[in-house]
Amino acid sequence: MADAVLIDLFGLKLNCQKNCYQTLLKTLNAIQYHHAAKPKFLCIMGYSNISCERDGEHDNCELETSNGLLPLLREFETVSNPSMAASLYTIKQKIDEKNLSSIKVIVPAHRKTLMKAFIDQLFTEVYNFEFEDLQVTLRDDLLKQSTEINTITTHKLEEIQREIETYLRSLPTLKGELTIITSPLIPDIFTHGFTTRTGGISYIPTLSSFNLFSSSKRRDPKVVVQENLRRLANTAGFNVEKFYRIKTDHANEVWIMGKKEPESYDGITTNERGVTVAALGADCIPLVFADPVKKACGVAHSGWKGTLLGVAMATVNAMIAEYGCSLEDIIVVLGPSVGPCCFTLPRESANAFYNLHPTCVRLFNSPNPYIDIRKATRILLEQGGILPHNIQDLNQDLNLCTSCHPDKFFSHVRDGLNFGTQIGFISIRE
Repeated sequence: MADAVLIDLFGLKLNCQKNCYQTLLKTLNAIQYHHAAKPKFLCIMGYSNISCERDGEHDNCELETSNGLLPLLREFETVSNPSMAASLYTIKQKIDEKNLSSIKVIVPAHRKTLMKAFIDQLFTEVYNFEFEDLQVTLRDDLLKQSTEINTITTHKLEEIQREIETYLRSLPTLKGELTIITSPLIPDIFTHGFTTRTGGISYIPTLSSFNLFSSSKRRDPKVVVQENLRRLANTAGFNVEKFYRIKTDHANEVWIMGKKEPESYDGITTNERGVTVAALGADCIPLVFADPVKKACGVAHSGWKGTLLGVAMATVNAMIAEYGCSLEDIIVVLGPSVGPCCFTLPRESANAFYNLHPTCVRLFNSPNPYIDIRKATRILLEQGGILPHNIQDLNQDLNLCTSCHPDKFFSHVRDGLNFGTQIGFISIRE
């Protein structure tokens, strides 16, 4: 049985001569009776958008004054916004507030395909939907249109996407202004930075508000993440159409842009102007690399596994091999990550960090020692030949523990599976 029931009356046109409001009343009564004790959320969408037609002319039916309908409506939550995108997004917020995921949509048959197209854009695989036909007598000529909306054309899908994008752009920022942390080590020929969790539109507590990654396991859809990214691009000054994220595997594969893209990789390098590359982070370290001499740059995602597998130096070595970079010219900046105050591993996994250097581990003799992945990364970079003064890992907000600062950063360690994601990014200015 569904946790939430949504009844779609958006744009419904009734024939007043046939007393369709009575049919609607019976239908809503039946739905309310059938689901009275079951759903945690019972909602009507678009009630104020209903219109009636009498003798070929539109009329305001004032359905709420119809006998029996007004008391019944009090049993439902109603959402009526000017657009489908606004209505469904508002309903999604209400569903997420209750942490529900199983949803039944009762919709007129001719609107089912359209409804599914909007849902595909605004919801993720976290949610399970079932659909049921809304049994209401409509205007006769409206029924004839039902075959026209069995499939969504490319043009119609683009219209839906534009409607959603326009609505999301109108939403205010949450949790404060968009903030980008930068490093004084990286010269102005590059655009770069590390994001925090403020300044976006994501509203779910662990994703609020500047989440920059969507997956099937999270409630933030791609369109919300894309709107956050658009706002970042406008603030930072890069082209969102030339933006590339790593495809994380917690390993050491590096994609050299221009060559065949691997299926997954934790590092990217480029020397193409105007292309922005980004590494994800939510406890793992987003690393940014810059060579102002050869005008090349890169990013890497370094969790504890990637750190031990050498993803940082793998990215450095890719820049050397592909662009002729020199070790002494490469700058490496470590973005915000979990600190040794909050990150533990089983002792067998901690052994490798202890062997790298004992100072990378605290309370080594405990069952779950504390690990300093930032110190381990610096040690590996210095061992690989990066000059110590060309590594920034301690200044400004970059060395704040992501788990300890919920006002500034997302954290998997702190927030669990439905965690948000910040990024480190860099591009060569055009």
